[in-house]
Amino acid sequence: MQKSNGVQPANVLWHQAPVTREHRKDLSGHPSVILWFTGLSGAGKSTLAHAVEEQLFRMGCRTFVFDGDNVRHGLCSDLGFSTEDRAENIRRVGEMAKLFLEAGIITLTALISPFRSDRERVRSLVPQGDFLEIYCRCTLEICEERDVKGLYKRARRGEIKDFTGISSPYEEPDNPELVVDTGNLPLVASVNKVIGSLHDRGIVA
Repeated sequence: MQKSNGVQPANVLWHQAPVTREHRKDLSGHPSVILWFTGLSGAGKSTLAHAVEEQLFRMGCRTFVFDGDNVRHGLCSDLGFSTEDRAENIRRVGEMAKLFLEAGIITLTALISPFRSDRERVRSLVPQGDFLEIYCRCTLEICEERDVKGLYKRARRGEIKDFTGISSPYEEPDNPELVVDTGNLPLVASVNKVIGSLHDRGIVA
């Protein structure tokens, strides 16, 4: 796969659209934001992100979830799980999340995104305050007990290489906007914690 070196040719120019993010905010009645759920496999990122989306949808918000498994069926289907491919996976989702932010949508991502540098790179793409890192904190022991996909067992047997938490590291966020103890907190309480944080920030009424 040929990857860009990040340098755009001189004849590629950004087109400034007449319909702005502020216009879309006025139409939807709420600002857009990126909610970046990160944590180990089995920590409950997807479950929480989709439950939060359901609640936001019931509140009349425009939302979309980029689920880690789902994006690997299409947008990132050509990528593996090496450090380089993980970085590219996060870069692509980050760029998509940035576009959805401009579209006025509350954008939720549920990806392990194990490396701080990759998460911070996405944060740097958008204005300050538009990227909310939500750490789904759950111990490796609890994640392995859950192991709903059977991935940890396979990783322990050496059948899966570069598996986060086993043969590849997970770097916890240094200063996330929100920590949710998904290892112990019930789902409803976890959803309420996220919605409460959005309310405090003026994103939802």
